[in-house]
Amino acid sequence: MTQGLIHIYCGDGKGKTSAAVGLAVRAAGCGVKVLFARFLKNEDSGELRILDEIPGIEVIHLERSYGFYSTLSEYEKEEAGQLYGGLWLNILEKTGTGDYGVLVMDEFMAAYNYGLIEPEAAISFLREKPKGLEVVLTGRNPDDRLVELADYVSEICKVKHPFDRGIRARRGIEY
Repeated sequence: MTQGLIHIYCGDGKGKTSAAVGLAVRAAGCGVKVLFARFLKNEDSGELRILDEIPGIEVIHLERSYGFYSTLSEYEKEEAGQLYGGLWLNILEKTGTGDYGVLVMDEFMAAYNYGLIEPEAAISFLREKPKGLEVVLTGRNPDDRLVELADYVSEICKVKHPFDRGIRARRGIEY
């Protein structure tokens, strides 16, 4: 790839992460090196185990998961800010080497919207990213500036979901 583009998978429907994982697997299958990072998600999610086994995909694992930001105490929010700020710096360092063809940032929108990633720094990175780097961002409610910068925006809309009937997330299906 000579020109890396920006993808956004957004919306309230199930499948944003699954779409990003599928793109990462496809890229790795074609010999493209992938960096996969996650914000505000549990480290015990099923896709991580298989992604770790695929040559060409590097998953950045974190020592702690925080879950839903709205449920965190002020102390936990500060702690999460430090952890995800460090993750952001790690992403910048790794992608700056030119070694990766694809960067996936799962739940990027939540980190961006909660200020765990400085919005201006994120916009700047996307504008100035390495030319050949394909970037995939997932999450709900993307900022208009992100949508404007993106080349692909796919909205996944919930029409019906078992959670609405009280069925909780199931291992191997939702996580």
